[in-house]
Amino acid sequence: MKTGIALGGGAGLGWAHIGVFRAFEAEGVKVDMISGTSIGAIVGACIAAGIVDELEEVAREITLREMLTMGEFGFKKGGLIGAGKIEQKLRKHLNYKTFEELKLPFVAVAADVYSGDRVAMQDGDVVTAVRASSAIPGMLPPVATESLLLVDGGVVDPVPVQPLRDLGADFIIAVDLQGDYEGKSQRLGFDPAMKLPSLAAMKTARAGWSMALHSLTQANLKVDKPDVVITPRIGHIDMADFTRADELIALGKAAAYDVMDSIT
Repeated sequence: MKTGIALGGGAGLGWAHIGVFRAFEAEGVKVDMISGTSIGAIVGACIAAGIVDELEEVAREITLREMLTMGEFGFKKGGLIGAGKIEQKLRKHLNYKTFEELKLPFVAVAADVYSGDRVAMQDGDVVTAVRASSAIPGMLPPVATESLLLVDGGVVDPVPVQPLRDLGADFIIAVDLQGDYEGKSQRLGFDPAMKLPSLAAMKTARAGWSMALHSLTQANLKVDKPDVVITPRIGHIDMADFTRADELIALGKAAAYDVMDSIT
């Protein structure tokens, strides 16, 4: 039995993936292959490279100031923020490793702007693939190849199950960071217990975007159903906040233990 884990997208919420993996380590759950979209690709690459300890240290220590200095704000090359400092950070830990040099088979998923197709990357430079997988449209610049223009895979495949089937996985665990939609809507002020919900334009737009991601994820998981889905209760945390790793890692670990009987 080969076990694969599909790590979903969700920006700062992705630190919950570390908690899921730590729970697997504690319970002796062997992961044979990994796929990831967006932040799931970043965490997945670090797991596959055997540098989860380094990633967790970075996640737990990141501050708001560091988040802002990483941004390189300004309209440049297809995004509101640059990617140079982000790539430097990734290079520091992943260097110029190729997929073939990783300790576990790994697939990073992106989307091609030209065709709208999902692109599953599993050869060449890992950091370039991870950058493409996490290039949020309009925010981070896309990554160009000879024939493709790649952006965040979350717009087509928020939790990439199919690439693990293509790798030969017999048992697939999906980690869905978009599953707690009610928590997100309540955080934005849309609580049925309130007499008058928030009608601020930006909050309504963010709720709509969250609903779209949630619906796309659920539709994909119904079509290509994994054996187990882990859904951390993290909707109360903003996706743009990368500074709450301690809480997210704990919530990811708790969510993994909620379904551990279905895995071990």
